[in-house]
Amino acid sequence: MIGHLAYAAGSPCPTFVLDAGRLPREEETLLAHLTEARRYLVSAGGAHVLKIALVEPSTHPMFDLDYRFVQALPGAPDRFDLRGSCGHSILSAVVAASRSGMLPRLVPGARIRVHVRNNGDGVVCEVDRVERDEARFTVTFVQQSPVAFGDLLPDKRPRTVLRADGERVEVSLVTSANAYAFVDARRLGVPDQEALFTAGDALLGRLESIRSAAADRLGWPSDGAFPKIAAVLPAEDGAIAARAVTVPGWHPSIALTGVVCLGTAVRIPGTVPWEIARESGADNGLVEIATTGGRTAVAAVTSVLGAAEDEGALLWATVARKRVTFQGSFVLAPLSHLQFKEVAQCLALSGAA
Repeated sequence: MIGHLAYAAGSPCPTFVLDAGRLPREEETLLAHLTEARRYLVSAGGAHVLKIALVEPSTHPMFDLDYRFVQALPGAPDRFDLRGSCGHSILSAVVAASRSGMLPRLVPGARIRVHVRNNGDGVVCEVDRVERDEARFTVTFVQQSPVAFGDLLPDKRPRTVLRADGERVEVSLVTSANAYAFVDARRLGVPDQEALFTAGDALLGRLESIRSAAADRLGWPSDGAFPKIAAVLPAEDGAIAARAVTVPGWHPSIALTGVVCLGTAVRIPGTVPWEIARESGADNGLVEIATTGGRTAVAAVTSVLGAAEDEGALLWATVARKRVTFQGSFVLAPLSHLQFKEVAQCLALSGAA
């Protein structure tokens, strides 16, 4: 079986892309195969690769590619979380699928429609530019029908009080592209953007404890990867400053799904990001997000379903200027029995010669 590696700028690690059509469908057997693949990656120096994308051509007429994200967890090669998604990995998967022949060659203006099997999202990846081993995209997370704000709040309220490390902490639990817990960094003793971006292990530990409490609140495993968490506060120039946690520490920027979720949360009255956006003047139009890895922007488009301010719905959210580098392909020795039939025939012929 052939594995592919691609890296989306801003991601904590490359994504390991595999052909889902060559893998078993039954979850226990699938994870056993992925465990072997991880062991092989670790032995080859790839222990830092914790994102896996399983892709295949979609049978749905609305989509080009079916995508399933698997978050590998540190500690052992057989630890995985299948609950969430990853926007950076979606883009990496599109590039790898094109390079492998699963999709047509990418050209500027092309639109690849991806069906996220983890949560049902539809993602449109529009190609802006293509170079030898690099592609740039504008990415839109499209709802098949408007999603009411209330359905984007897994705890059914814009703010939730959690107890973490013996303290009460207020967060907003929002689900859009991924589930996130957003907390005002100032409530954790962080006064401004500089302090947020230079904070060390003490703040990281507090956020991880809050994330674990949020998982408990949602009935999810507290030692998994979801929900994600990000501390936010007003930036100096009208943007929103965000510092996010990933597996297994600080995110180098913020996840693409985190950008989408934060942009959505800004539109939902009463949430922590909504309040911060109003304070910083970022509550209309494009939302600029400052991170330790640079700046990005998101536009979340919503509609108003009723007369009340909180009765809106999400239509789509768009993030531009995303860059992906294809890093290469290799034979995955432990899964060689899952190789293409054509490859097997060629190998048999070459051996006979």
